[in-house]
Amino acid sequence: MRRLSELMDLTGRNALVTGGAGYIALAVEEALCELGTNVIIADMDYDACLQRAARLKEIGSGQTEPLFMDLSNEEQTRSSAKTVAAEFGGIDILVHCAAYTGNTQLQGWAAPFEKQELSAWDAAMRVNLSSAFVLAQELSGYLRASGHGSIILLSSIYGIVGPDMRLYEGTNMANAAGYNASKGGILQLTRYLATVFAPNVRVNAITPGGVWRNQPEIFNERYKSRTPLNRMATEEDFKGAVAYLASDLSAYVTGHNMVVDGGWTAW
Repeated sequence: MRRLSELMDLTGRNALVTGGAGYIALAVEEALCELGTNVIIADMDYDACLQRAARLKEIGSGQTEPLFMDLSNEEQTRSSAKTVAAEFGGIDILVHCAAYTGNTQLQGWAAPFEKQELSAWDAAMRVNLSSAFVLAQELSGYLRASGHGSIILLSSIYGIVGPDMRLYEGTNMANAAGYNASKGGILQLTRYLATVFAPNVRVNAITPGGVWRNQPEIFNERYKSRTPLNRMATEEDFKGAVAYLASDLSAYVTGHNMVVDGGWTAW
């Protein structure tokens, strides 16, 4: 049998990470870089991609490449994915981290359900779910040819359970139906692709719990009280899951949803 160090070695493999300038994407990219991967950082914020690429170069031995990608635009998404795959000579790993989160109540997003707008729902579906379908379709040939093809889709605890709205009382935070539904769809897309792409490509999901990002203290305390490990997640908590699912450590794992939530959904 191969040693663990050999199973997790990703030297020379190419990974495309969407939402690449984001918080959880940083954990994804650091994990991949540390294991030797060439990482393509795809995001709408190209300047942030450049900064992230420079930061990651200090971590791993592989290449880091910024890539402008607008996941709300099917044509641009397909074109940029195809171009970068050809430039790198293939894609071995696709990690879909991007998530539409909206901005204000005026958008009909972070608003009471009755005021949530269909346009915000559609935007969430396009970015969170439809773009994963588009990228898997566009990159399927490269992933199949890899010999180690791995797709990792990011869901959410709100893709498997309903929201506890009591957490948000007395705060300016909210919970949008479009986010929840799109993240639930990601899990079914994971199962679908796992069977359709088998045996050449493994497809799995990571389901994060709430991540600490300076939320109001009342929200933080309520969230911790509902979590067996008594804290919110940090980005670092997801590095191990990425390393496992991206590498040959999980060579016999597909169609799986790895829940990283401190036990939130166990109660």
